[in-house]
Amino acid sequence: MSDAADGHDLEGFRDYLRLLARAGLDPRLQAKLDPSDVVQQTLLEAHKDRAAFRGQGPEALRAWLRQVLARNLANALRDFRRARRDVTREQALDVLAAQSSARVEAWLAADGSSPSAGLRRQEEAARLAAALETLPEAQREVVVLRHLHGWSLQDIARHLGRSRAAVAGLLHRGLVQMRNELQREEER
Repeated sequence: MSDAADGHDLEGFRDYLRLLARAGLDPRLQAKLDPSDVVQQTLLEAHKDRAAFRGQGPEALRAWLRQVLARNLANALRDFRRARRDVTREQALDVLAAQSSARVEAWLAADGSSPSAGLRRQEEAARLAAALETLPEAQREVVVLRHLHGWSLQDIARHLGRSRAAVAGLLHRGLVQMRNELQREEER
């Protein structure tokens, strides 16, 4: 086992994994499946099964953790579909779960880019995840819905029960705060 797979180092991947979980799970399902819970399960399994990690270096560990997370999200979505109580009420959610599951399974597909380009993207995603975690919850949710799920401002407003102008303001403030956080990190 690599030192990088030690439980203490795994904690440093929490924000990155949470970002991936938010991106892979339809926001309308998040009331039933909390991305933080799936990330916690992923980190627990990774710590327990750390002997299964065969790679070397943080990029290999990040890839291994993504696979564990993708498997846990897919399992949680399958469990959710099996546990439906009222078929008529939850039929739309079942469709969302199936779509989210398809996104999760796509993560397991190999990326054809070079290893160095993949590493740069992973490092940038980790920085973005950390910056996203600094946002207040309302701003974070709007940024995730807009930029990770591609929702329109009107759809976000309807989903959150806010005006389009309020959503636009949250999005603007969130992006400015993230940009400032990323700039502060670069200056360090």
